[in-house]
Amino acid sequence: QAQLVESGGGLVQAGGSLTISCQGSGWILEIDVMGWYRQPPGKQRELVATITYDGKVKYAESVKGRFTISREKGKNAIDLQMSSLKREDTGVYYCYGSTYAEYWGQGTQVTVSS
Repeated sequence: QAQLVESGGGLVQAGGSLTISCQGSGWILEIDVMGWYRQPPGKQRELVATITYDGKVKYAESVKGRFTISREKGKNAIDLQMSSLKREDTGVYYCYGSTYAEYWGQGTQVTVSS
């Protein structure tokens, strides 16, 4: 069964850095698009960043220049390196994968304290 599993969330001070990871399993082929969405407390889920199988990336304006999404060529695994974290980056971060269907991980909590 195809699934996405996140790891690496936690508590970090404002201005600090954190890396979260997502590992996909159960796919025979490469996932076309992988990425991260987040859901801040009391708000809707929003796009953070995506990366295609051939390395094309897209970022939300709010994280450009601070976050970097990466993907090892040929693998269904991604990282999100987050730096200069702000309190408004707090939320549950969900790994996303898209082929001819959409898949979501269970989420990992990132909390940025002042």
